[in-house]
Amino acid sequence: MAAEGSLTPGEYIRHHLTHLTNHEQGFIVDFSVINLDSVIISSLLGALTCFVLWLAARKATAGRPGRFQAAVEILVEMVDNQAKGVIHNAQSRKLIAPLALTVFCWIFMMNFMDMIPVDLLPQMWTGAYAAAGHDPHHAYLRVVPTADLSTTLGLSVSVLLLCLVYNIKIKGLGGWAHELVTAPFGTSKNPVWALLLGVTNFLMQMIEFVAKTVSHGMRLFGNMFAGELVFMLIALLGAYASLSLGGGLFFVGHVIAGTIWTLFHILVIVLQAFIFMMLALIYLGQAHDAH
Repeated sequence: MAAEGSLTPGEYIRHHLTHLTNHEQGFIVDFSVINLDSVIISSLLGALTCFVLWLAARKATAGRPGRFQAAVEILVEMVDNQAKGVIHNAQSRKLIAPLALTVFCWIFMMNFMDMIPVDLLPQMWTGAYAAAGHDPHHAYLRVVPTADLSTTLGLSVSVLLLCLVYNIKIKGLGGWAHELVTAPFGTSKNPVWALLLGVTNFLMQMIEFVAKTVSHGMRLFGNMFAGELVFMLIALLGAYASLSLGGGLFFVGHVIAGTIWTLFHILVIVLQAFIFMMLALIYLGQAHDAH
């Protein structure tokens, strides 16, 4: 888009950072606004992830495995070992381990959308939008769901809800309620001190739940948003190279920077998926432990 000269660098970045929503404007602070691009792309990638894992299970054989089966088995074994090291309840692992595997693969797929050239899908969407008779400047599309805070916080809130479920399931409603008012500072036989400690413990527990949930989602969002922004800046460097008289050096810089950042970002997208999965396992493991 920037290469066409129709947008300034600032407009180009703002355009790419605006979501396709159910409202015409993308920056409305309103709970009724839904980021349709994040919802649709993440749903499609989730369905694709489940299909690939189902296909691997369906084609699994006890004999000599193929490359695809071997790769999936290595991944499954890695996640299972991590789950065993954190969650010691074998019954809980029957649900949590496959869930962790799905979360890792799903987040990896959403992160991997950042490896697609930054203008490819938006330009295709702009062309389709213009062909339908609409203003192409309003053809917003963001293709990396994990660079959307609503997506990552939605994932972290889902982990929080699972933690609450397992807290009640493992400890019982009464046991968990007792833990909320007795940990981490304990209690006292003195009624006044018991009340003060109970209120303090409860507030600390609530702060802990909120802090873990917010940091869990923000960590993934921050890394992916930064990566998306760097790819936009590299794309602008290439666009400037095509428009300037001395564009040769800028083009070389564009290619070098793009290659280095892409190679580095491959590590980032895998690492961020792994970290999110591990934190989910740790938080669920904490839900099984008594203070």
